[in-house]
Amino acid sequence: MGVAGGPIRVVVAKPGPDGHDRAAESLARALRDAGMEVIYTGVHQTPEQIVGTAIQEDADAIGLPAHGTLFAAVVDLLRERDAADIKVFGDGVVPEADIAVLKEQGGAEIFAPGASTASIVEWLRGDARESAGA
Repeated sequence: MGVAGGPIRVVVAKPGPDGHDRAAESLARALRDAGMEVIYTGVHQTPEQIVGTAIQEDADAIGLPAHGTLFAAVVDLLRERDAADIKVFGDGVVPEADIAVLKEQGGAEIFAPGASTASIVEWLRGDARESAGA
């Protein structure tokens, strides 16, 4: 976990073949502007690459698009690698019914369409850091 009391460290990733990364870049910029340390992995990342980066970078959280099997794969790999203390959150165009499913799979928080970056920053500063024990 990131250094207690230090900046929150967040890996922002865009897994899979979709190369549209404007939302991920915007999120990364907003988190940096809020004083967080952001490791942006870019597009076309595998779950293994994302989890490896998060562990290597001592991240507090991972931000991903909230859809598809790749989200669940990241959560599962964190558990397998004894790194489930790294919180995974998602955002994007996700049907309301899928939010509960993603949380059941281990997503710490899912931000529905229209959620502001300020709400993500607030969650990371509060819930993610507190639940991580920092």
